[in-house]
Amino acid sequence: MEAVRAPVLECCVPLRRYTAIRYDESVPPPAAEGRRTSARLAAVVRFGSRYLVDAAAWIVGLSLAIWFRYAFDVPTDAYFPVTMLILVTLFGQLLFGFVFELYRGRFSFGSLEEVRALGVAVAFVAVCLGVPVLLLGSGYGVPRSIFLIATPLALVAMFSVRFVKRLLIEQRNAPKEGVTRTLVYGAGVLGSSLVRQMLSDPTTLYRPVGLIDDDPAKRQSQVRDVRVLGAFNDLPRIVERTRAQFLVVAVPRADSTLLRLVQDMAMQLDLTVKVVPTLSDILAGRSGTGTIRDISIEDLIGRHPVDTDLSTIAGYLTGRRVLVTGAGGSIGLELCKQIAGFGPSELVMLDRDETGLQQAQLATAGHGLLNTKDVVLCDIRDAPALDEVLIARRPEVVFHAAALKHLPMLEQYPDEAWKTNVLGTLNVINAARLAEVDTFINVSTDKAANPTSVLGHSKRVAEKLTAWAADDSGFRYLSVRFGNVIGSRGSMLPTFQSLIEAGGPLTVTHPDVTRYFMTIPEACQLVIQAGAIGRPGEILILDMGEPVRILDVAKRMIAMSGKQIEIAFTGLREGEKLHEELVGVREKLERPFHPMISHTRADTIPPTRLDHDGWMARMFAEPRVNDTAVLEAHRAQKEHKA
Repeated sequence: MEAVRAPVLECCVPLRRYTAIRYDESVPPPAAEGRRTSARLAAVVRFGSRYLVDAAAWIVGLSLAIWFRYAFDVPTDAYFPVTMLILVTLFGQLLFGFVFELYRGRFSFGSLEEVRALGVAVAFVAVCLGVPVLLLGSGYGVPRSIFLIATPLALVAMFSVRFVKRLLIEQRNAPKEGVTRTLVYGAGVLGSSLVRQMLSDPTTLYRPVGLIDDDPAKRQSQVRDVRVLGAFNDLPRIVERTRAQFLVVAVPRADSTLLRLVQDMAMQLDLTVKVVPTLSDILAGRSGTGTIRDISIEDLIGRHPVDTDLSTIAGYLTGRRVLVTGAGGSIGLELCKQIAGFGPSELVMLDRDETGLQQAQLATAGHGLLNTKDVVLCDIRDAPALDEVLIARRPEVVFHAAALKHLPMLEQYPDEAWKTNVLGTLNVINAARLAEVDTFINVSTDKAANPTSVLGHSKRVAEKLTAWAADDSGFRYLSVRFGNVIGSRGSMLPTFQSLIEAGGPLTVTHPDVTRYFMTIPEACQLVIQAGAIGRPGEILILDMGEPVRILDVAKRMIAMSGKQIEIAFTGLREGEKLHEELVGVREKLERPFHPMISHTRADTIPPTRLDHDGWMARMFAEPRVNDTAVLEAHRAQKEHKA
């Protein structure tokens, strides 16, 4: 350990001198060394005690075997050879115990894995010693049948000790009084493990009092003392019988439709619904493996479990240079997080929003220093700067997520949509072609299908430009189209939540308006999957499930808040549709590769045919005044009631 004098800091205010102590990292500090010594000693005691249990079991088993063999009248000349055999057996158990990691801390006490390893170790001991004894034992005064008798006795003793200790541990860790009586919906692997965890955690807030499962084969099942009490339709009877207060949904692939059904039933029975996070949430670090959380509005309208083909995704992302435009936005940020998990050789995050880039860097690199080459501050409207970036970085895959996306704002400023969504996309395409990018994924929107808004028309042109680039270059340039994502900046749900917190009123455009919804992580999973299976010039359309009525969402959010909030109808805004569409009238769909991704061919438009004035004229040729007759009827009915 070496002491080094720190330099004196010169300042207008006198500072004290401090001594900096630099430790030699090869020499551990005394406290750390003491902790390590204690840990090693505890491990020796813990796993040594397991060996002593097994050794005692062999001693008892072999002793009983010799007594049984000689009908409790053991000749004196058998004592010495049997004693030697016991010692050799104990050594064999120690040896094979270490070979199969019984005494090295790999298995938790009494677990199925430990029992399996114990059985294999005992079998090896019995075979390695039992066969020689069977062949040669009589010549040394050892009964040949001793291991045939002793092995099952010893094994039963070892299992019994572990079983009793496990019961004592579980009883000690069982939930104490005052916890909430809870039903678990789902008696599969997830539900069963959840019940075991609840019963083994002394700090848990939940006491499982029953399982629910719709599979008739599980009707007589039970986990520990918790039985399957019936199917979901039996929930009213089960709640009355068990006096449960919570219902935890532990169905691995529970989608929005199922969760809405559960929530509606639970509200009638005054049950609080909890959910177990999805596997994607756990893998992405948004939830822990043991987390039980309240059901959210996102679960009720946007949960669509996604199956991804990891091998095809890894084939075009792993070890390759990937660039994401709009990396600071909601979609771009999630794309960056998921792409980083596939191990690209380089991930370049491009945006004009420096704060958004910092969030992207925090999510992917674990810091927001903004002083590394993985973040690029650039505007896609600036073609020369964009060319310079892509030529210098040479990405092989580009995800183009940068866009202006707020429909009513673009209705006021259509030129901005043209500059960003049309010309900006063309700039990215041209730069990608200069850099010889072989895979280009343009992130589109359902507004581009039979467009009626500035946003939809601009994104439709972006799809056509992408298809043109595919035809002209022969590379995989394609678009991915999907509907609303939940939780993005400025989207419906955060807006509704803010209005509810402010006391209302909660504004809805129309009582019959519907929209497609999907969570951002699930949408990005499908975007990345689409990039693996899409063919040049295609539009890939994500399966968004059934459209959801916005008024129903508003009512659910108000009910979940527990407040009395008024709903006010404002009328559809210019360019808005009553019901969104994912597919254009002339588009024909096929699903050749993935059950949640449809393929269609896009029309093309070369850059030479881009005409701003013609685009504006076609877009505003139709009257853009929405019918408000339904709203007037609602207002009249409300005034009549008043």
